[in-house]
Amino acid sequence: MADRYLNFTATAPGRFLTRRLGLPQPTPLRRWSPEHRRLDGELLLLTAGTSRHGDDVRDLLAAAGHAVSDSTGGAPASVVLDATGVADVASLSGVHAALHPVVRSVADHGRVVVLGTPPDPADHHQAAAQQALEGFVRSLAKELGRGRTASLVRVPGPIASAESTLRFLLSPKSAYVTGQVIETGPCEAVAGPTDPERPLTGRTALVTGAARGIGAAVAEVLVRDGAEVVVLDVPSAAAELRRVAERLGGTALPLDITAADAGERIAAAAPGGGLDVLVHNAGITRDRKLANMGRDRWDPVLDVNLASVLTTTDALLKAGAIPPGGRVVATASIAGIAGNAGQTNYAASKAGVVGLVRSLGPRALAEHGVTVNGVAPGFIETKMTAAVPLLIREAGRRMNSLAQGGLPVDVAEATAWLAQGGVNAQVIRVCGQSLLGA
Repeated sequence: MADRYLNFTATAPGRFLTRRLGLPQPTPLRRWSPEHRRLDGELLLLTAGTSRHGDDVRDLLAAAGHAVSDSTGGAPASVVLDATGVADVASLSGVHAALHPVVRSVADHGRVVVLGTPPDPADHHQAAAQQALEGFVRSLAKELGRGRTASLVRVPGPIASAESTLRFLLSPKSAYVTGQVIETGPCEAVAGPTDPERPLTGRTALVTGAARGIGAAVAEVLVRDGAEVVVLDVPSAAAELRRVAERLGGTALPLDITAADAGERIAAAAPGGGLDVLVHNAGITRDRKLANMGRDRWDPVLDVNLASVLTTTDALLKAGAIPPGGRVVATASIAGIAGNAGQTNYAASKAGVVGLVRSLGPRALAEHGVTVNGVAPGFIETKMTAAVPLLIREAGRRMNSLAQGGLPVDVAEATAWLAQGGVNAQVIRVCGQSLLGA
């Protein structure tokens, strides 16, 4: 369903009226397209204090194709602030000194990325200063407006580990990701892709719940990035699933993901018997307040959204069907982070996915060489949200820093980035910085 308010505010009368009434004025986001693959303009590189990485940050950004500058008289498309050397309260003044003069000049749809390091439990001064960056960035993301975003990237090791993360955040692909804190590594060394435009070339991916909506969008973006896909959905959606597979040149696998032998059947269907990327997207809702929720609404949601993710992942890892260098990406939700009335079952299942990612990620990497990450969508424009009552739908759209709903492609772009590697045990909110939750 079209966002009529967003379209109205893009007109001259709409801008005038909403400004006079003090209403939200969302800026239509500029997402990736074949005609708009990069941000338009230069990248301003700043440093607060002394960088832990020296010239390596500049070299990495330049190698990624950015026009890096130390100063600008115009409107930079993006600003990267290296705050990895911030280790005490006094050095935080360098963050203010660097960004205060330039933040207004960042171009519409621009990006601000702050580089930090993980707080050190053995140094409470450094820990306090680096944690301060989180509050700073989350607040800045709420101030920027005009389609601009801000995120904090914590780099515990060499800056090279942040290559795929910076490539994603400093591109139109991250249009609906803002106010996030992302830690790179610990993960295996990830070589940059031979072709940055098709970083998943030669990889095989399976996407569950792929007959429509977010799952179909994920499969499409993975194919765009070079992957060969197997799309999975329940047998009742087989016709739609086959149409998706035919359109993308992939393979359809009609299968109930809750079946006891789902893991074995997935492994058998994978070309060559292995999956480089496993995307758990299948999910259902059966909403009722807990007092009115019978087991017939509780059990299916936990079975599809959580139990199937656990059992199929365990089975595929045990069978060696996800080889070293493989990626698992599971779909959580901000409902699992912030909760939602009428969704105790759904929120429990999605919070469980967050727990799975954080627990399994380090072990899967150590034992199998496989990373495990999650995406947590917010209000995404789908057939499901189109059926939500008008006032609740409008609240969902406006209650984030970008004042609009996301699109399935926004979740797909984040999933495709996580499928490349470079981070582990992270849950990335694709919610426009929803005002709900952490």
